[in-house]
Amino acid sequence: MSKLGNIGARLHRGEVSYDFIGKRKIWFTVSIVLMVVSLGALFVKGLALGIEFKGGVEYQAKVQVTDNTVTDVTEAVKATNAKDLGDPVVTTIGQDQVRVQTKPLSQDDIAKVRAAIAQEVGVGANQVSNSQIGASWGSQIANKAILALIVFLVAVFGVIWAYFREPKASMAAIIALLHDVLITVGIYALIGFDVTPATVIGVLTILGYSLYDTVVVFDKIRENTRGITGSNRYTYSDATNLAVNQTIVRSINTTLIALMPVGSILVVGTVVLGTGPLKDLSLALFVGIAVGAYSSIFVAPALLAMFKEREPGMQALSRRVTAKRAQTASGGKAVPAAATAGVAAGGGGSEAARKQDRPKASSATAGTPVASNRPVKSTSGAGRPQPTRKPRSKRGK
Repeated sequence: MSKLGNIGARLHRGEVSYDFIGKRKIWFTVSIVLMVVSLGALFVKGLALGIEFKGGVEYQAKVQVTDNTVTDVTEAVKATNAKDLGDPVVTTIGQDQVRVQTKPLSQDDIAKVRAAIAQEVGVGANQVSNSQIGASWGSQIANKAILALIVFLVAVFGVIWAYFREPKASMAAIIALLHDVLITVGIYALIGFDVTPATVIGVLTILGYSLYDTVVVFDKIRENTRGITGSNRYTYSDATNLAVNQTIVRSINTTLIALMPVGSILVVGTVVLGTGPLKDLSLALFVGIAVGAYSSIFVAPALLAMFKEREPGMQALSRRVTAKRAQTASGGKAVPAAATAGVAAGGGGSEAARKQDRPKASSATAGTPVASNRPVKSTSGAGRPQPTRKPRSKRGK
């Protein structure tokens, strides 16, 4: 068995353990810092909404991409002085295509920009494609994305409640999911990647992945805590921590296996293609899978344990376990007086104790010699003589 497999087996058996639940303040602090940074990025920089959400005109043309392609095309488009042009967004797709995005324009201005691009890249105007996207359509897409997220969260809450028969598990899972969404969206704001419909698909996908990982851990927690109130061995937090240790190797392996292909797609979409749905989708998947694995190990189980430990039954269990552990610890350090007396009476104590347990001679017989070789006659309460036993040396004669 490999070293990693051996560690995983020992974690599953409880032979080694890391106190994930006991250190939950650390994980909560890390999560709060990440969420504050994400909120700050959203309010300060905002999201770079793609043309699908804010509307506009998109042009694409074939060109041999060089280091000056983006700059030259940008200057050519600005030189048209089209009304409400703003700052055009020019990007390259691979090594043979350029894409230009502008705000909504009139038909005359669309024709001007199209001719300017064609002249700059050296192709005919009919070889420059353009498509218009209305702002109202983008608004509808954004509203439907938000509605889909709300419906998803409500459905998740109901399904987890029905499966685990525990509303606190639903609350912990929903908080973890919102944690994942906020951090993922915040990273989009920090990096400046365009938010497109592909991004929305990626976010909804990572929610499902994160939820799956969380449910696996919660299922192990339910298994470990079944009938826990009838025992004095573990608290709810202890059983939850054991469940996290038992599933952490599986969670890490699953996450790494999922991140490798997604990371490859992200590199191809960003470095090779430069833009497009692959880049938008892969970044959401990559960040979401990593953050989802973190929340399913460090955040969701700790939240569930914190919620459950507030119940009166779990508080009583915690007091019993604490008292039992204190009693066991004190028994291991000092031997009770009764046990000490028993050991001394059995001859295992100190010399002083053995001397103390020896019978003392009364004052009436003190100093009287005792003949050890002569048979001693004993009499009963009635005064009749009792049979005596001869010494061994005189037997048989």
